[in-house]
Amino acid sequence: MFTSPVSRRDMLKYAGAGLLGTGMSGWLNILATRAAQTQQRTKSCILLWMDGGPSHKDTFDLRPGTEQGGPYQAIDTNVPGIQISEHFPRLARLMNHGALIRSMSTGEGAHGRAKYYLHTGYKEGVGGLVYPALGSIASMEIGNPNSPLPNYVSIGNRSYGSGFLGPRHQPLIVNDPVRGVENLRSFVTTNQFNNRVNLLDELEAGFHRTTQADVASAHRTTYQRAVTLMRDQGARAFDIANEPEVSRRGYGTGRFADGCLLARRLIETGVTFVEVTLGGWDTHQNNFARVQQLSGQVDPAMSQLITDLRERGLLDTTLVIWMGEFGRTPRINQRGAQPGRDHYPRAWSLAMFGGGIRGGQVIGRTDAEAATVVERPVSTLDFMATVCSILGIDYSKQNQTQNGRPVRIVDRGANPITQLV
Repeated sequence: MFTSPVSRRDMLKYAGAGLLGTGMSGWLNILATRAAQTQQRTKSCILLWMDGGPSHKDTFDLRPGTEQGGPYQAIDTNVPGIQISEHFPRLARLMNHGALIRSMSTGEGAHGRAKYYLHTGYKEGVGGLVYPALGSIASMEIGNPNSPLPNYVSIGNRSYGSGFLGPRHQPLIVNDPVRGVENLRSFVTTNQFNNRVNLLDELEAGFHRTTQADVASAHRTTYQRAVTLMRDQGARAFDIANEPEVSRRGYGTGRFADGCLLARRLIETGVTFVEVTLGGWDTHQNNFARVQQLSGQVDPAMSQLITDLRERGLLDTTLVIWMGEFGRTPRINQRGAQPGRDHYPRAWSLAMFGGGIRGGQVIGRTDAEAATVVERPVSTLDFMATVCSILGIDYSKQNQTQNGRPVRIVDRGANPITQLV
């Protein structure tokens, strides 16, 4: 059953801080309306995309004290036997809600091709198609088609889109989570706004009748989605300035922190899939200082996100994924005075929290140098099928391209991780 997204503890904090005025009351009314509309909540997903490929050996699969292990120490988590980087102290206390996959092995070592592969499950250029990203698949398969809010939102980066699924499942791009969606509010009266929309609709309808072109349909779908969003009170979810400081503080500062906060607000209002990007992980040089700095952004924001979802009763239905397009070489390169690690898709790690998975476990294992997978290799197809299974999507289903060609959501050969589901 759908659980109220505001916990009793938060209500008491807000009341004590004098925050339950008209602004907060209006926001609670919106959340209550969403809850009433959705008696049985489907799964949702937040993808925290670490753009550039984070070093698994310096985050979730450390080898301290070895020649190529780097300077970081491993710390215990709240699950006996599981250790992670010392730069994730808050996340370590939440490991019982998550699972580490330390045996990713995906083949693509170039950024562009690897990103496409890990977002879609298909290699770029295969079959002459543009394949839909996981967010678009979730939008189509488990998203609410009647929701005024988009089912797929990408924060901080122009992410991969809907491909042959069409414009209805394209992501809404939010470049800056503080500024939100540009021009979301109208600066004219309601009657003026409606008159302009009606006129535009008449012009679009006439053009569509005379041309019957796909581009005309795509344009009409896009602007209709925008108009619906502008008219809906739930659009206030995009304005994180309305978030009380008492609940905002734990995320830390910076765009990634703001993006994680916005992701939580969107999930609360019924958005199905949110991607938040943190770039800078392409650490060919100065790897250790940069990974420490980036980990310092991830730890508070991701930890607070998981905590907030748990306290609002949303963690069991919201899968949080931390990952990039590949890992980095077990061996440290010698590029001048600031050594780094290079691209490495052969063996790397990702993390999952919530979503109803069995937490407190590690899937797979690499060898002594974290260079080769020696237990339960996980391919891109395995990963995609696993996420679909967690979200309640039939990964063997076939969708139709515009010319009627059937294409599986996940190609044949996938072996989902049954220990998680």
